[in-house]
Amino acid sequence: MTGVRQLQVATGEDGMRLDRWFRQHFPHVTQGYLQKLLRTGQVRVDGARAKANDRLATGQTVRVPPLPAADAQTSKPRPRISAADQAWLASLVLYEDDDLMVLNKPSGLAVQGGTRTTRHIDGLLAGLGEDADSRPRLVHRLDRDTSGVLVVAKRRGVAARMGRMFQTRSVRKIYWAIVHGVPKPPQGKVEAALVKATGPAGDRVRAARPGEQDAAQTAVTYYSVIDRAAQKFAWMSLKPVTGRQHQLRAHMAILGHPIVGDEKYPTDRDLPDSVADKLHLHARRIVFPHPVTGRPVDVTAPLPDHMARSFAALGFEAAGAPEEK
Repeated sequence: MTGVRQLQVATGEDGMRLDRWFRQHFPHVTQGYLQKLLRTGQVRVDGARAKANDRLATGQTVRVPPLPAADAQTSKPRPRISAADQAWLASLVLYEDDDLMVLNKPSGLAVQGGTRTTRHIDGLLAGLGEDADSRPRLVHRLDRDTSGVLVVAKRRGVAARMGRMFQTRSVRKIYWAIVHGVPKPPQGKVEAALVKATGPAGDRVRAARPGEQDAAQTAVTYYSVIDRAAQKFAWMSLKPVTGRQHQLRAHMAILGHPIVGDEKYPTDRDLPDSVADKLHLHARRIVFPHPVTGRPVDVTAPLPDHMARSFAALGFEAAGAPEEK
C-alpha cells in the first residue's frame, strides 16, 4: 500500500471529471474501488467530500488515500488498436520527436472517454507504448468539437514537465474562430470569471454573478478581429491566458458574439447554407520551449474541412493571415 498523497490538479486537467482524473493517475484502481473510496470520504478535493462526476479545477488539491500496489496493472495486457487505427493516428501527427507528438485533432472526436463515448484520442494512445511509463499521454485537452493542435507526451516524466509548463503559462496558444457579428473594439481583452452551470445542452459555464466569486474561476482571453464579412461574421484570433473549460466559447458569448455552430452557447441568428452548423473553433497554433531540450517548438494546424469551406464562402484568406506574435 502507498501512503496518503496530496496531488494538485494541473492546467491540462482543468474541467476533467474526478473519476477520469483518478484513472489517468492510477490506472490500476478499478471504478468500483474508487467509488468505495469516495463513499467513505477517503478521496477529498480541497478537503471536502467529492463525487465521481465532480469537475476539477486547476490548482485544486486531491487527497489520495493509501492505495493497493499496481501489481495487477503489470499483469494485464496493454490495450491493442488495429493497424488501421495506428495508421489513422499517424496521419494526424503534425510534429514528432523522441519526447513529444503534436496531433491535429479532428472536430467531433473526443479527447477522453465518457458516457457513451468509446472512441477517443486517449483510448487510441493507450494502444501505443509497451508499458505504463512509455504509454503516450495527454498533457492538455480540447473540447470534442474543437479541432487543432493537441500535445501528447511520450513518457510520464515528459508529461509532468509539460503539465508544469501549462501551469506556469509557458505555453502560448492561438485559436481561430468565426463568430456572429463583429466585435467592437476590434481588439481587446475579456476578463470574466466563470462558474459552472447546467443548460439544455448539458454542462456549460457562464459569467459569475455578484456573490458567486468564491465558486468562480478567473478567466482571461485576448481577442483580435482578423477579417470580417460585412457586419455578419468575423474571423477572430483568440489567445487564452488562462485555460478554463469552455473559456473561449463562453467569453465570445459574453462579448455578444458567439462562435458559429456552438450548440452550448447558441444564438438565434441565421446561417447561410454555405456555412456549416458546426463549431467554428480551431486550435491553430501552439508555441512552447521543448520540455527536454529547451528549443522552441512552434506548430500550426491546417483548418478542418468545414471551416475551410466557410472561409471560402465568406471570402476569408487563411494563407494571407498576418504573422502573430
